[in-house]
Amino acid sequence: MLSALVGFPSVVGTSNQDIADFIRDFLTENGVETQIIPGPEGDRVNLFATIGPADVPGYILSGHLDVVPAAEPEWQADPFTLRRKNGVFTGRGAVDMKGFVAAVLSVVPRLVDMPLSRPLHIALSYDEEAGCRGVVHLIKRLPSLCAKPLGCFVGEPSGMCPVLRHKGKAALTLRAKGVSGHSSRPDLGRNAVHTLLPFLNKAVELSDLLRRDGAQHAAFEPPYSTLQIGVMNGGQSLNIIPDQATAEIEVRAVPSNEPKALLAPLLAMSEASEDVVAEIVATYPALDLDGQSHLARLASGLTTNAPVEAVSYGTEAGLFQKAGVPAIVCGPGDIRRAHKPEEFITRHELQQARHFVLNLARSLT
Repeated sequence: MLSALVGFPSVVGTSNQDIADFIRDFLTENGVETQIIPGPEGDRVNLFATIGPADVPGYILSGHLDVVPAAEPEWQADPFTLRRKNGVFTGRGAVDMKGFVAAVLSVVPRLVDMPLSRPLHIALSYDEEAGCRGVVHLIKRLPSLCAKPLGCFVGEPSGMCPVLRHKGKAALTLRAKGVSGHSSRPDLGRNAVHTLLPFLNKAVELSDLLRRDGAQHAAFEPPYSTLQIGVMNGGQSLNIIPDQATAEIEVRAVPSNEPKALLAPLLAMSEASEDVVAEIVATYPALDLDGQSHLARLASGLTTNAPVEAVSYGTEAGLFQKAGVPAIVCGPGDIRRAHKPEEFITRHELQQARHFVLNLARSLT
């Protein structure tokens, strides 16, 4: 199953129709009803399936089908052909996070034969790597798809240790317009890079303010919300007045901060400017689950691993929690292998995930 999934080059921002069709056909062959939930892009879909009685509360097993690009020269072979050697499986998406999806799908034939008193739902999304853009359309449909779930397990790589918290995120793009001309006559043009500078200075000021005076949460490293300018572009040539400039800015917010709100000063500056347009291109909330909650205790019992207080990476779990579905992160493999060439997962880690899903199912019989 993992080999089949890795074989689909479902890179973020591109169509995932082929991999979704493959999974839907597999589930249908096993007697599982599947709903396809398209996004507004027209070529990308979410997938939702239920095993067991949909009219009573159950649990969601959540994953994403997209992967980051694999253009790094360090790949030793085709990244979209799974390689197997000594119990190690290498390929793009092996650990982030087609490994979890493969583990879930591989036990479907066993799940459909189990007398489940509560359902297991499989929720697979698109464009998670672009800021969790796809799953929001699935979450909006949840009330019409099933009874309100008791909880959601997001299978991002965590070494099968339940994760209680992660930071939220918002990403902002600033676009400045100018008037081009010869650099010897800057008085006859308008420099878009210069127009953007007050916004960049404000961003640095906000970053320092968050570090110095912002909300704190000791479970995180660093323990405060952060803001950084990640990408800058502008101009064509040194002797041409730049007629355009862009900057991409990101915040990572502790649970007490709403990510988009941290960008409010920059949004306000843009609204007051005739030459700079601001666009929020991605946002998702933090995850903040009580370690004594039913879901945390269930995850710890199923994995026999103590919960991890917080991780630095973000997931779709915060969006499920915001929608009223308790969520926790728990999946196979090590996040440090993600987004790198020669990404891999081990047979043992896949088996751990399989056992987790089967143990969860047995608890529902």
